[in-house]
Amino acid sequence: MRRRGARVALALATLIVAGCLGKTTDSTAPLDILSPGKWVPLAPMPTARQEVAVATLNGRVFVIGGFGPDNEAVGTVEVYDPASDRWETRTPLPAPTHHAAAAVIEGRLYVVGGYSGGRVSWTPLRTVYEYDEARSSWATRAPLRQARGGLAVVALGGRLHAVGGSGDSASAAHEVYEPIPDRWTDAPPMPTARDHLAAVAFQGKLWAMGGRTSFVGTQFATVEIFDPAANRWSTGTPLPTARGGLAAAVLGDRVYVFGGEAPLRIFSANEMWEVAGNRWLGKDPMRTPRHGIGAAAVGNRIYVPGGGMQPGYASTNVNEAYVP
Repeated sequence: MRRRGARVALALATLIVAGCLGKTTDSTAPLDILSPGKWVPLAPMPTARQEVAVATLNGRVFVIGGFGPDNEAVGTVEVYDPASDRWETRTPLPAPTHHAAAAVIEGRLYVVGGYSGGRVSWTPLRTVYEYDEARSSWATRAPLRQARGGLAVVALGGRLHAVGGSGDSASAAHEVYEPIPDRWTDAPPMPTARDHLAAVAFQGKLWAMGGRTSFVGTQFATVEIFDPAANRWSTGTPLPTARGGLAAAVLGDRVYVFGGEAPLRIFSANEMWEVAGNRWLGKDPMRTPRHGIGAAAVGNRIYVPGGGMQPGYASTNVNEAYVP
């Protein structure tokens, strides 16, 4: 009876805390009551989009491609300046693309893979584009060895690591790009094949998190970590909440994951990996639950623009930042 009473008290406390925060969370992680952080609404994107690629370049947040309001691929590139809370338009991608991934190496932004097409049919891509901000121009670089969209890309040690995604089916592919000599090589594949995953570079390693086999297939909480020095994968502590279509970012010594999608639902989950406690914690849930998003850290904030507000197609121009 004593244990049951403790469980009931804990459940009531959780509900009370959620009410004090003004919202409930769909994360199963223990809620960080003392320091949940907060979400701040910002100037909306000029264009409503989802399934975008997001990256930080020179202190600005680039939001690239995706599905537009008519659910067709776009090449739109819009850039958010946190200092002025304003958006600007940049030179569009050479071709409309959705479900691509982006990362930055030495001041050059790379957009990798994705799909062409829209609501009728999608074609996986091998394309790689490099953006030169000084010239506001795109150049084509060596293509992926395996065509895929819904992948994740991180910059690590002066190289790009492209993991997961799907062509005909979910992939465990892991390819590494060297800007010089403009070449992709195969690396040890992920232990778990998946697309719509998130990935970050953290403490010199690649963290691949979440994802799924298909829209109605298995949703993963899986965390797998690649160590370039050892050239091998290991298994990390799973996410508290399994889903695909999520985003991730690193701020200081912590990893954050946001939002996501599963059949018939989207997520407001905001979960943080705490190194000191060796655990995932629930933070202030998203003001606007979304999937098909990216996340970018600038200063002491993480920016999460765009995304889909319902399962499937439901683009928005919402732009919000999480402040720990």
